[in-house]
Amino acid sequence: MSNESIKHDIAWRCARELTSGVVNLGIGIPSLVSNYLPQGMVTLHSENGVLGVGPLATEDNIDPELVNAGRLPITLLPHASIFDISMSLGMMRGGHLDATVIGALQVAENGDLASWAIAGKDVLGVGGAMDLVVGARRVIVAMTHLTDKGEAKILPNCTQPLTAKKRVDTIVTQYAVFKIREGTLWLVEMVEGISFDQLKAMTPASYEIAPDFKIMNRMRGKHVV
Repeated sequence: MSNESIKHDIAWRCARELTSGVVNLGIGIPSLVSNYLPQGMVTLHSENGVLGVGPLATEDNIDPELVNAGRLPITLLPHASIFDISMSLGMMRGGHLDATVIGALQVAENGDLASWAIAGKDVLGVGGAMDLVVGARRVIVAMTHLTDKGEAKILPNCTQPLTAKKRVDTIVTQYAVFKIREGTLWLVEMVEGISFDQLKAMTPASYEIAPDFKIMNRMRGKHVV
């Protein structure tokens, strides 16, 4: 599977976690989630001041003045509204978001999140990620299971600077879905074709197998167990 296909696979699975409410999509993989949501299920928010975001724009319907927080061209739904950044931050900080889907560098088994800086490298700052993960009622992380160097991202403890402590609810990767319930990391879903031993080798964090655990064939969109 290509890197682009992996990103879309993760985004598709994240979309299955969203059934209602106002949801922010972060930059990177999360921005792709809008392509997999049936209209009317959720109202999408973009940090730069848009409510009612539709699917990403294609080559034949790009408006250069309509972009999301990651500067990708977007479409608007009929009920959409556009406002300034102060109002957008007020929504984020005021608890008006039911969920946010955000990328991450690392997630700890207790829900700690590191998403904005790699130690020793220059960065611009945490941006709105801190506001999103603290203000949203639910935090869904969309990320590849390993770094480009093959290093684990789901860890006993984060080693990169934290964005927030104990805020992650769900982790979706190309191999599995984990949920954090009352401080414990639970494996709730694993893709068909890999073994428990293979997953554990890529996931040094401590986790339990959830009572409602399933094996998923994402190509067919069906649970097989």
